[in-house]
Amino acid sequence: MVKRIGLFVFFWCLSLTPIFSQEIIYNLEELFPDTISISLSADSNVVSEETENNLIQLSHQYEYVPEYEPEIVKERLTQIENEIPLTYNPVVNSFINYFTVTDRAYTKKVAKLQTKYFPMIERYLEKYDLPDELKYLAIVESGLNPKAKSPAGAVGLWQFMPLTGRLDYGLSENWYLDEKMDMEKATDAACRYLTFLYKYFYNDWQLALAAYNTGPGNVRKAIRRSGYKKNFWEIYPYLYRETRSYVPQFIAIMYSMNYLEEHNIFIEQYEYMPDYETVSVSGFLNLSLFAEHSGICLETLNDLNPELKRGVISDHHKMYPLRIPSNQKDFVVENLNEIMRFAGQGKEHFERLARNEVGSTYGRQKLNYKVKPGDVLGKIAQTYNVRIADLQQWNNLRGTMIRVGQPLNIWIADDFYDNVNKQLASISQNNVANRSVALKSGEYRVQNGDTLWDISRKFDGLSVEKLKKINNLEGNGIKPGQILKIRENS
Repeated sequence: MVKRIGLFVFFWCLSLTPIFSQEIIYNLEELFPDTISISLSADSNVVSEETENNLIQLSHQYEYVPEYEPEIVKERLTQIENEIPLTYNPVVNSFINYFTVTDRAYTKKVAKLQTKYFPMIERYLEKYDLPDELKYLAIVESGLNPKAKSPAGAVGLWQFMPLTGRLDYGLSENWYLDEKMDMEKATDAACRYLTFLYKYFYNDWQLALAAYNTGPGNVRKAIRRSGYKKNFWEIYPYLYRETRSYVPQFIAIMYSMNYLEEHNIFIEQYEYMPDYETVSVSGFLNLSLFAEHSGICLETLNDLNPELKRGVISDHHKMYPLRIPSNQKDFVVENLNEIMRFAGQGKEHFERLARNEVGSTYGRQKLNYKVKPGDVLGKIAQTYNVRIADLQQWNNLRGTMIRVGQPLNIWIADDFYDNVNKQLASISQNNVANRSVALKSGEYRVQNGDTLWDISRKFDGLSVEKLKKINNLEGNGIKPGQILKIRENS
């Protein structure tokens, strides 16, 4: 009976706006006419569950999207403004419309993640005495996804580039883990970077945000081209297109997250991160086996440790601080040795994968190489005992074209130089042997592949011209087996 009344009220409400209601009823009849006729018949006592679900689905398709006058939106921005100026203008308004009207699904998706990541971010913002509203920047950067990767190579909640993360903020990366994905280490690094940018750009947060996106150099260039204006909106035309939209997006996201309900956006279920602590793990650890033998949900472990790209901890990381739920720490600490006995299995399998995967840097050291005249990718790969596919992966090359002077990253095996030294030693021994034979006879038998240049380099004080003179050679032609004098009067 209650469902019948609810359905009656639903259609009565639609009747208040005849044109809109006709459109919906038409769609209802088109999608499931038999169900509608049965549900609304005089003999019907209940609405079927299938009909109820279909009605709910259609109600979401035709959800009410409020629209507000610019004055109202502007006033709302002043209500939530704190340290960072929340400018209102047509550019900002267009982004507010995007998040509250055009792409409401994305807004709902990131809104439900606030409760999962904001408490952690707020702790670090407080630690560095930064404005609390900077937490919304993580939405602009990554959509609150700690494993987000951009086409340009930026990674994590705060989208650090590899070089900036590693050199400036100590975020290491290898085959097993990427600390740019570590939610706490990356947040700490972002706070330090934002502190630097704020002080560098005249204590102006909008300029600091622009620099976070495009880099300090590009903001300085825009300031110079604007006639040394020091306001984001005054240098706006001189910034790259992506950066011009960055600060308006930040303002729009902050507005949208604070006025969800006013725009008829309701989150049915928020996501939460459990309270967590760390336990120190020494040695190889397979996360799925650890989950199985500790009783901790694997999904929870992955959420707490997103930096572990392969779901394992390498034994090269001594005393690794693994995050686990606080309510299970006592059990894990008490039984850690037994758990590790099982969770430490599979090391050989992962090491084999690490060594053989295309583009892997596991067990390798980086070499900076500059392309020389005559170089081709295959020759370079052969010289350094790597694959062409590795070189392409390390240097983001789509084909095999390279140019003279182009820098290449080559990750050579740890024993590469040992093998080179052995080869050099072998060559040196051969030279000594050649030299000793030559000293006895004063002659040299030409070997396959020898040139006059090669032979002259094997003996001290011997040049090509001298070889030709003492052997009465007019040209450079020699053949295998030919006996050459290597000193006069021999």
